[in-house]
Amino acid sequence: MKKEYIKYFLIFIPALILQLSLVPLISIDHFTPDLIVILLVYFTLSEGQLHGTVAGALLGFLFDLFSGNLLGISMFSKTIAAFTAGYFYNENKIESNMAVMNFSLIVFLSAFIDSFFNGIFTDNQSVGIVFMIFEKSLFPAIYTSVVGALIIISLPKRKLI
Repeated sequence: MKKEYIKYFLIFIPALILQLSLVPLISIDHFTPDLIVILLVYFTLSEGQLHGTVAGALLGFLFDLFSGNLLGISMFSKTIAAFTAGYFYNENKIESNMAVMNFSLIVFLSAFIDSFFNGIFTDNQSVGIVFMIFEKSLFPAIYTSVVGALIIISLPKRKLI
């Protein structure tokens, strides 16, 4: 079991580096996909809600450290996103949850929650809730779910590790 965690950790670190360095280059009108959320959803659907929630807290903290964000913002939002994805975990339905449509819907929901909580704490409080939902949460969540679907489609036998 511990070998699997090391494998996931070895995948999360390059994803973190890609998220901070190369992903902003493929932004569409300042909307970027969140690779960390995609991997968190995959990990949570594979290992369970508790493991995913802890991984969300750790990876959010690492993201805050390396990105220069205020400590705790990404930690909180990624923890809540992984916790939400954990509601879809079922040992008997892992394969069906990793199907392209199910996976991208779970990624969409988790990315929406992550972007919403990130937006609440980082943006100016004078913006309206409609702006927060559409501009800061919905569009990045759609972009993240499309990238997540492309990643799942491109994986051989639907396995990351």
